[in-house]
Amino acid sequence: MAESESVAVPVQVGEKRGCPEDEEKDTPSKKLRVEKDVKNGGPPHQDEEEELEGEAGDGEEEGETFADMMKHGLTELDVGILKYVSDHEGFSGILKERYSDFVVHEINKQGKIVHLDDSSIPVEAEEVPEAQQQPQESDVLTEEQKKQLGELQLFKNKETNVSIEVIDDTKEKRTLVHKAIKTQFPGLETKTEEKEGRKFIVAYHAAGKTALAAPRKHFWPKNRGSFCHFVLYKENKDTMDAINVLSKFLRLRPNMFSYMGTKDKRAITVQEIAVLKITAERLAHLNKCLMNLKLGNFCYKNHPLKLGELQGNHFTVVIRNISGTDEQVHQAMTSLKQTGFINYYGMQRFGTTAVPTQQVGRAILKNDWNEVVDLILKPRPGEKEFLVRCREEWAKTQDPEAALRKLPNKRCVEGQLLRGLSMYGKKNIVTAFGLIPRNNRLMYIHSYQSVVWNTMVSRRIEAFGLKAVEGDLVLRGTTAHILSAEEAETHSIHDIVMPLPGFDVIYPTHHVGKGYRELLSADGLDIDNMRHKVKDYSLAGAYRRIIIRPSDVSWEVIQYDDPRISLVHSDFEKLEKKPAPVFNKEGKYRALRMEFSLPPSTYATMAVREVLKLDTSIKKQTQLNTTWFN
Repeated sequence: MAESESVAVPVQVGEKRGCPEDEEKDTPSKKLRVEKDVKNGGPPHQDEEEELEGEAGDGEEEGETFADMMKHGLTELDVGILKYVSDHEGFSGILKERYSDFVVHEINKQGKIVHLDDSSIPVEAEEVPEAQQQPQESDVLTEEQKKQLGELQLFKNKETNVSIEVIDDTKEKRTLVHKAIKTQFPGLETKTEEKEGRKFIVAYHAAGKTALAAPRKHFWPKNRGSFCHFVLYKENKDTMDAINVLSKFLRLRPNMFSYMGTKDKRAITVQEIAVLKITAERLAHLNKCLMNLKLGNFCYKNHPLKLGELQGNHFTVVIRNISGTDEQVHQAMTSLKQTGFINYYGMQRFGTTAVPTQQVGRAILKNDWNEVVDLILKPRPGEKEFLVRCREEWAKTQDPEAALRKLPNKRCVEGQLLRGLSMYGKKNIVTAFGLIPRNNRLMYIHSYQSVVWNTMVSRRIEAFGLKAVEGDLVLRGTTAHILSAEEAETHSIHDIVMPLPGFDVIYPTHHVGKGYRELLSADGLDIDNMRHKVKDYSLAGAYRRIIIRPSDVSWEVIQYDDPRISLVHSDFEKLEKKPAPVFNKEGKYRALRMEFSLPPSTYATMAVREVLKLDTSIKKQTQLNTTWFN
């Protein structure tokens, strides 16, 4: 994801809040208890559920199967996540018991935290079309007609359409009726029909129940911005799922929407969206039809949104049933506020299967395409039966078409690769691999870069601690500068950056920096030749701060009795004037509710890891949670 990542749990939680019931029924989950891991210095917690390998799953894994799969997964040690900033004692708790325990608010490019707090339609000095000295649209429909159209709009009318006779038959009168229906009842299409010499305007659903939107052919004032910007509030849906739902309702292509960053599924998130030439009225109407989504804060502007324009994200994280004392909590949160955390790439960067994504990335960079295919398609333990059959077929026959027939969902990475191999042949793997979407392909090489970065930062912290030293790098503008011994005295650890390997970066000159060459050489790569025969896979490199200090840090310890109650007052609940949660100061459970803001491309999982001293890998959590429930 392009911005701050959030914590997520790969099991469904039984919770519905805010919006009407989702079509995907949540089922109650087991509480995920994380206990102190004595051997590795801390307990784990659940990480992002994003699976970079693109597994072909089409439903929830059974607990036993999921645990089996995780036995072969990665731990933090495998991806270079080794060190902590502070020496406080970690403590345990329940993470993501409810998806509302993780709330993400986007921080826009003006530095304002985005909230859903206004559902009204913007008032504008509307440009009046010609010949507007006619009856108002609202006057051309009778109350009975409005009732019938409303029932049709909400599918309460068993008739397939509503016919309205035009008594004073003029083109102007028919235009007014058409416009009145489309404006007041978004989702209905209209046409003019003649029956026995009489003219009727017929209203109907043009695309059935899945398209509650009027056509986009409508008057758009010149003095109105071309883009309607709005705030999207969503629960338990990722951003692209939400965009696809809106696209279906509005009968638009998804690329008509723009946004500054994608947000996680397993959370409540609030972000800005823009759409081309769709009115606020039509968007606002969708609120009565949407499930676990809410739109508001509408305004018109002359520009879309661009990926990466955000300044970051503000997080509210609840960790339930904590074991830490108030003093432990205070020490941990004070350290987070004053010093920060190591800016590691989180576990969600590396996938959840037995074949880590960075291994595929390394094979791509080595131009070893047979190895790429083998890594993606070879059999692995703990998967769903149809994937096992697909991989076994490939291992036995090397026949892409036969293996593809074993997959019910052919849009997964395995299916896309097999389709490419069947189309272009096994001697043209580069082209076949290109059928996988570009972002998925680049995730592999980015995960390799990330493992290298994590590993080198751990070595840097181990060697020099939390101070700037000679040979470290700092940014001056966008250019990296090597610190002299004298300059190091005037810089703090918060100024220091480390490079992701590439052809357009420099490396620290101390012995840790020189370790980049050794690490890449051991992987069969030449640090001086990071350009690839395929331009997409050439790595320019980049710089990343090694320590991030969150802003707007606050926390409180809450006591409560009922584990089913929400401990966060959401924007939707505030907008609906629902009461804030009430806490029992004598409650038998304790929860830590923390808030903080992070810049783009940083992982909230790593901030929570620093506070709790937890291994964030699913493998560790699954081991401990299985022990807990047994």
